[in-house]
Amino acid sequence: MIKWNKNDAPRWIFVGIWIIINVILFAVTFVSYRDADEYFYLRSLVGNSLCWARASAACLNFNVMLILLPVCRKLFSYIRGCCDCCPQILRRQLDKNITYHKYIAYMICLHTAIHISAHCFNFEKLAEAHRITGNDLRSRLTHLPSSPNGTWVNPIRSSDPDPTREVFKSVAGVSGVIITLCLIIIVSSSTEIIRRSYFEVFWFTHHVFIIFFIGFLVHGAQMIIHKQSNLSNHPVPSCSEKRWDGKPCDVPQFEGTPPASWKWLVAPAILYLLERLARLVSGLTRVVITKVVTHPSQVFELQMQKKGFRAAPGQYILIQCPAVSKLEWHPFTLTSAPGDEYFSVHVRRVGDWTEAVAKLCHVDEGDFQEAWKMPRIYVDGPFGTATEDVFGYDVALLVGCGIGVTPFASVLKSVWYKFCDPKATVSLKKVYLYWVCPDTSAFEWFQGLLLDLERQMRQKNMPDFLQYNIHLTRGWNANQARNIMLHDDFSDYDAVTGLHHKTQYGRPQWETIFKEQAESHKGERIGVFFCGPKSLSSTLHKHCNRFSSSESKTYFYYNKENF
Repeated sequence: MIKWNKNDAPRWIFVGIWIIINVILFAVTFVSYRDADEYFYLRSLVGNSLCWARASAACLNFNVMLILLPVCRKLFSYIRGCCDCCPQILRRQLDKNITYHKYIAYMICLHTAIHISAHCFNFEKLAEAHRITGNDLRSRLTHLPSSPNGTWVNPIRSSDPDPTREVFKSVAGVSGVIITLCLIIIVSSSTEIIRRSYFEVFWFTHHVFIIFFIGFLVHGAQMIIHKQSNLSNHPVPSCSEKRWDGKPCDVPQFEGTPPASWKWLVAPAILYLLERLARLVSGLTRVVITKVVTHPSQVFELQMQKKGFRAAPGQYILIQCPAVSKLEWHPFTLTSAPGDEYFSVHVRRVGDWTEAVAKLCHVDEGDFQEAWKMPRIYVDGPFGTATEDVFGYDVALLVGCGIGVTPFASVLKSVWYKFCDPKATVSLKKVYLYWVCPDTSAFEWFQGLLLDLERQMRQKNMPDFLQYNIHLTRGWNANQARNIMLHDDFSDYDAVTGLHHKTQYGRPQWETIFKEQAESHKGERIGVFFCGPKSLSSTLHKHCNRFSSSESKTYFYYNKENF
């Protein structure tokens, strides 16, 4: 249980509280509409489906209020910066903002389905009431005269109604269809395969949320759900079976229920608009590309300067190049450290956007280009990530796959800068870097940084502070591996990377690695930071839970990069 608590319990406590709030809100609203006298006659027409519709609507208001908060990047970065003294358990929940955003979206889908189903039943019952004759209560309610003060309780006023047609004759029906379609588009285009393969599709369709919110606000504007307004002169249920001619009961009077959605949305909407405004101002601040460095393996580095720009290790930025696209913003992890005079990103040329930017930056020309020849770009950020907390642990275990090692470029430099600063207080005692690469070319662009750090550590007589573990998973055969290993036996440097630490061939044996770490660092807090594919993330997460021990006081804390 302790193992599970360290990595998973805080998240599920947050989720559990949120679910409990939803359940309570649903139950309280359901019971209030079920027992309220002012809705007695409306319940007589449609039954308990009214309660289901209103309870789900209350939960929709609550969750739509929350859905924007997790995607306020600047807000979360500000909170992270203000919570240095907060317990790490709370700070780590900020890294799960996208996960919470998805959970809220799923809850919205669930309550939307309940809400639609209940109202479909409502309209069927309301239309059916027109076909009832005689002194039946439903018939009497349906044929109440329509007056300026809204005497009617059945919103369908046609004599021979079709439920489907009546839905589209109401503001609630039309807006409900629109926001449901928007929700389907947003959710269906947010799948992982769409986001990774067709990011532009995901980006554009996600902004349909603007139409969704407008439709959500006007959904209840027509106030078709009426409640009784003269209970003092027409008490229920005692008057329901009596004559409505003033003796003993007046004719029941009804009024529309005012829409309440705007009350839930006004605060988060204002907060989100301020967030977007702040990001717009920040994003339009002039950025100067001071240097473009071409690296092997189709990677180039942009070194930039921007007035007032400050970033913590491991943070990321969003980059827009208007000459390529005026709408697209792409996330890149900063590879520079806070002590550098510039901030930089490494860009791998793997798509139309990156190829276009590389061409505009004259990457393939090789010669030095003046700043005025560089394209205009805008930078939004920086934004916080889990890697910022690397200094809060006794031991850091950094795991990157391929280009996923970029967040650790900034971290490694920052760790070393702080360690060399006599005024800085660093609790971090040891850093392990595990880099899993598909082929030898993937090493080349990051090799220079590792060589520099290795040289500096040897000059400080601290060669073991940072330990590299580079694993080559393919791009070699058994004979090549044998020749490389024979060469390694007679050299102090690795034949592939040129580093003192030798390259390993094949995938890491994570179970063995975690077992060795647990034995080597008993009683210490080990922060595991990962950037890479989901499959490996799940493996590392499970090992963090498995090898944490309350007996030895050794705990592995799992942190994953999310953009």
